[in-house]
Amino acid sequence: MTISENLPVAVIGGGPVGLAAAAQLVSRGIPVKLYEAGAQVGSNLLDWGHVRLFTPFRFCVDAVARQLLESHGWRMSNPEAFPTGKELVDSYVAPLASLPELAPSIETSARVVAISRWGADKVLTREREHKPFMLIVETPAGRRRDRARAVIDASGTWQTPNPLGAGGIPAEGEAELGSRVAYGIPDVLGKDRHLYAGRTTLVAGSGHSAANVLLELAELAETEPGTSAIWLTRGTDLVRIYGGGDLDALPARGELGSDARDLVESGRVQLVTGVATTSIRELGGRLIVEGLTTDGTRTVGPVDRIVAATGQRPDLSITRELRLDLDPWLEGVKALGPLIDPNEHSCGDVPPHGHRELSHPEPGFYTVGIKSYGRAPTFLLLTGYEQVRSVAAAIAGDIASADALHLALPETGVCTVTRSISSISAEAKGCCGGPAPKEVDACCAADAEAKAVGKSGCGCGVAA
Repeated sequence: MTISENLPVAVIGGGPVGLAAAAQLVSRGIPVKLYEAGAQVGSNLLDWGHVRLFTPFRFCVDAVARQLLESHGWRMSNPEAFPTGKELVDSYVAPLASLPELAPSIETSARVVAISRWGADKVLTREREHKPFMLIVETPAGRRRDRARAVIDASGTWQTPNPLGAGGIPAEGEAELGSRVAYGIPDVLGKDRHLYAGRTTLVAGSGHSAANVLLELAELAETEPGTSAIWLTRGTDLVRIYGGGDLDALPARGELGSDARDLVESGRVQLVTGVATTSIRELGGRLIVEGLTTDGTRTVGPVDRIVAATGQRPDLSITRELRLDLDPWLEGVKALGPLIDPNEHSCGDVPPHGHRELSHPEPGFYTVGIKSYGRAPTFLLLTGYEQVRSVAAAIAGDIASADALHLALPETGVCTVTRSISSISAEAKGCCGGPAPKEVDACCAADAEAKAVGKSGCGCGVAA
């Protein structure tokens, strides 16, 4: 018995990467079914729709999706413009989803809550690969079970933010005082303005989300007296957020880091580093944050509100009955873990990779998009688009195309690798999406090493 090719490939997530996967599959004549949990495609982007991306529009569009759009008269208005999340949805994501080639395959308000195999739990091995996938889908009309020949999980991580507690679990009091804690990037200058104007806000986190919130709070303070911000970080080295400045190939990303540094150096934001948050408590109607430091317990506050810009994590509950191979601490795909581990690597780049790295012991299941990075930060849409191009080719049986990987990522200007990881040398990591290597032979040697163990390698000979 084999899985019928008439069954669709299930794509979970209606964001840019999920829609790109659908476009790639449709372009190859493969039936697809895309499930979006939100009321419309791009729902996660709309949650931070007020935030401007640091990548220009031309870096935000998948090549095959663009071809489909242009065949219907769509034109990119300004390739060098920096869209907000909402602008990206309005001008690209929504038009793509409305195309006649894709629209019939897309279902919104359809949340996939579990995935398994028909008639086989995680334990059963015999003929497992011949059983179709079973998706449990919750919709306003009720719950149902759908079949699929393969699954591409592009559901992202936005809906499962990390807690404020530095230990990975909520801080004491975080749940009880949750109405005064926002996660991600609140719209400080827009719909949430009344919550932050004239108040003191503690912003926790050391990434680009935290920087965006701090800059908006500083702008709010210019017109709303009494508005102030405290920036709290667990680490003490802020090189990742301060970035490479003028050396960054994405100028808006470099500018974001430089502006965050200016806020601190000008005294407009109070910076508190090296505090691992353990608890929140209320005192006199305001909030006090406590945490551990190398010198003992430290108290920060009082503040009126807290923004936990502490990143996201993948929701692994829906794949509990599947056989996945995940990095033990990042919870992304295992093959990428050593190359994106923020403990060791701060480039924000990654070698070209595709279906081989994104697959699992569960035949026909792929993790793509930012979910493939797990808890690691700094994911670019270009990476996701190349991922799904390769995966779609593999599902179509075009292995030559699936293995021909091409990915050139903009340099960050702040690339540090502290040690060699696995069989791929530190030199190789600089040649895969970062600065061009001084010794091309080193990149090619690492490429050969990677391919020898079944990985895709750096794509030796492909310009980065």
